[in-house]
Amino acid sequence: MELAYIPSPSRGVIHLGPIPLRGYAFCIIIGVFVAVWLGNKRWVARGGRVGTVADIAVWAVPFGLLGGRLYHVITDYELYFSEGRDWVDAFKVWEGGLGIWGAIALGALGAWIGCRRRGIPLPAYADAVAPGIALAQAIGRWGNWFNQELYGKPTDLPWALHITSSTDGRVPGYYHPTFLYESLWCIGVALLVIWADRRFKLGHGRAFALYVAAYCAGRGWIEYMRIDDAHHILGVRLNVWTAIIVFLLAVTYIVVSAKKRPGREAVVEPGAADGEGEAGEKADGEEKAPADSEKTAADGDKADADGAEADADADAAESAKKT
Repeated sequence: MELAYIPSPSRGVIHLGPIPLRGYAFCIIIGVFVAVWLGNKRWVARGGRVGTVADIAVWAVPFGLLGGRLYHVITDYELYFSEGRDWVDAFKVWEGGLGIWGAIALGALGAWIGCRRRGIPLPAYADAVAPGIALAQAIGRWGNWFNQELYGKPTDLPWALHITSSTDGRVPGYYHPTFLYESLWCIGVALLVIWADRRFKLGHGRAFALYVAAYCAGRGWIEYMRIDDAHHILGVRLNVWTAIIVFLLAVTYIVVSAKKRPGREAVVEPGAADGEGEAGEKADGEEKAPADSEKTAADGDKADADGAEADADADAAESAKKT
């Protein structure tokens, strides 16, 4: 008998009248808002305009969702196109199934389009949003908890996840909560990137590359613990191989980029430093105030001079009368 465990929700959707609120979708939406909020703060701190991150996210988020779904459907095609399956289920994103590798790849394409339209370097934008993406993943993983999916091997640890559903081949029991492991790992990745970015002044995409490398390092061992069906290459899960390859690419990028372009970008958003952003408006206000004060003082001096001249003229007129 288990004295302590993580319970699974009895259902992953709540209906408000005819409107279904699905836990999986709710977690994804919250994650997107957190990523945009943190990304905006970091972008403005680097010299960008308020709202730019959200504007580009309008391109990046839909592309990311599409890429994540495509990667999942392609790598787990038997769930939708094998005998007895309904291919229409491939479009039911709310039921779960987003591959982070596809989400990052196509999300980067969407971000590139948004950045190009605004004349912004994609690496600088990626550096700003990197920790927010990690936090979005941390929140999004709880959607797997609502769906009772992506758990690990059986365990009797106090934090075991209690699976109660028996649909889609699940066997009720107590398992490693790999969704929780990955969520906590992603929080650690976000904190690591924020610290390293402040300490080493990462730029030209290196903060984003650090996020990718750190995430892959954790995804490798967490993926190895999972027991859900997956494709294998040389006895190793496909996503483990993907994590290893992407990790090596990210580390290589960090090393090569640091040698070619050390430091950060001097300008991340053209025009933002010329008074077109929120910071610029504040600077303009601070500059105008002294100028207005100087103008007022000059006007006062002129008035005093005019008054003194008038008094002199009056005295001269009085003297002429007496004479």
